[in-house]
Amino acid sequence: MQKILSQIKSELTDELTQNILPFWINKMTDEKNGGFYGQINGKNQLVPDAPKGGILNARILWTFSSAALHLKNPFYLKTAERAKNYIFSHFFDTEYGGTYWMLHADGTPADTKKQIYSQAFFIYALTEYYRASKDKECLNKAVELFHLIEKYSFDREQNGYFEAYSREWKLLDDLRLSEKDANEKKTMNTHLHILEAYTNLYRVWKDERLKNQLQNLIDIFLTKIINRETYHLDLFFDENWNCKSTIFSYGHDIESAWLLEEAAKVLGNEDLLTKVKSETLKVTEAAAEGIRTNGGLINEKNYLTGHVNSNFDWWPQAEAMVGFFNAYQNTRNEDYTLKTIAIWNFIKHNIIDSKNGEWFWSVSESGIKNTSDDKAGFWKCPYHNSRMCLELLERIEKVVSERNIFGRIN
Repeated sequence: MQKILSQIKSELTDELTQNILPFWINKMTDEKNGGFYGQINGKNQLVPDAPKGGILNARILWTFSSAALHLKNPFYLKTAERAKNYIFSHFFDTEYGGTYWMLHADGTPADTKKQIYSQAFFIYALTEYYRASKDKECLNKAVELFHLIEKYSFDREQNGYFEAYSREWKLLDDLRLSEKDANEKKTMNTHLHILEAYTNLYRVWKDERLKNQLQNLIDIFLTKIINRETYHLDLFFDENWNCKSTIFSYGHDIESAWLLEEAAKVLGNEDLLTKVKSETLKVTEAAAEGIRTNGGLINEKNYLTGHVNSNFDWWPQAEAMVGFFNAYQNTRNEDYTLKTIAIWNFIKHNIIDSKNGEWFWSVSESGIKNTSDDKAGFWKCPYHNSRMCLELLERIEKVVSERNIFGRIN
């Protein structure tokens, strides 16, 4: 097993440094308008006049900041700096605070709404850039966004966070993150990524209010979002936390399992960490229901109708790699390692575009590659797959080192 893990570590290094990161540097850098282009479509055609999404730009900033931080490569920090400079020049609303949802290709605002999901990703990214560069301006902006989320989005009566606001921070009627989402006041997805952002911010800013709100977010997941009967996550809720969805999202299940544990670790509360590990192991097992015989993790299941979305999107595969290996680290159950290996083999043979670079959006159950959806775009970013590589590089190194020290080589 050690030999296989070392081989995967080598392959992940190559995937990150020879495929994913070069794709974004070489093909997405916008020399005309600054920053990065907004889209390369599924046919690998650049769309130079595509709008520039806030989520895409925040995720580019996070990706190259994290690569610079963990790989100690100043070249990646220069790319992160480019993303940071563009964000400061174009995405921040200097009048009302917060960040715009979307810009035109020329950098002028196209949609000025304040989606809390997006604000959270800017916190996540700005904090990571601060960790890599010690740029205090970025930390200050991340803290500013934290205060805005707490001021406008936090529900002091029923707990949790509302979804979306106008430029002037008035609650919108249409709260949806995307067209496929339900128009509900509170969602699992936004809460997960606020938790993710607050976790990163607390690493570098030990504020008491932030600490309390991060603990509260963990509690919201344990008491309201994780379904106590199935241990899948419920996805949509009204303002009083009544569930309004009937779908299991296997990718979100496994992503939440390891992100919740990260949050508990950062807080440094051992009792809380023990409780979270116990609960998220059950979530990990629920997510495993979505694994197919080819090793991949399917998208969703509607438990009311029985309808299954059996496509394999790129991002659940990436999150599954981290989540199942994290479960192995916690339990030493080799079955989780085998799941990780199987998913990596599935990714290599089905998701990675070895000819044109980056990853396909998805592959069907019959093995047909999706060339209709973006190769890079508003939602197709380098964050999930780059983070998978960076997480697994560190986690495999730790496991292999421990096995060498304690003589548990098998």
